[in-house]
Amino acid sequence: MKDGILEVIGGSKAGDIVTEDVYSDFDLTWDWKIEKGGNNGVKYFIRDDLHQAIGHEYQMLDDSLHEDNKVPSHRAGALYDLIPPDARKVLRPVGEWNSSAIIFRGNHGEHWLNGAKVVEYELATPRMDSLLALSKYRSIPGFADRRRGHIVLQDHVDEVFFRNIKLRPLGDQP
Repeated sequence: MKDGILEVIGGSKAGDIVTEDVYSDFDLTWDWKIEKGGNNGVKYFIRDDLHQAIGHEYQMLDDSLHEDNKVPSHRAGALYDLIPPDARKVLRPVGEWNSSAIIFRGNHGEHWLNGAKVVEYELATPRMDSLLALSKYRSIPGFADRRRGHIVLQDHVDEVFFRNIKLRPLGDQP
């Protein structure tokens, strides 16, 4: 970390940055910028018993160049592979800072990008069940029921910068 900015250097294989505590209801805010053509994410509800960080993911992507931009649920702000972000979202160009937030309470989740809500969802609903059935997570037991876990700043090979990371638990944490 330098001058309050956390840099994940592309190709370093430094590994994910994982919270020590687990969270269920929380408000997470951060600023980020990514390299040209970059792909990264913030994951949540990550279990201890898995050897990889599989969970819900706030996608951070260079929508203009990365090939994942062809899949709407893989674009910046998305609930990765489940819900695409609002098409009216404002994503700042590569090299400029974006502000993001994840708010989760009960079964209700929200993704925010640059001051606007871009994804909203409810777990344990027919809509989420049908989205899950079409996603890469369909074969992961209990994925849709996961409501508590670690939060991860992903190391996804591409260079990404984080700053102003603030995590606030909401309500009583078990």
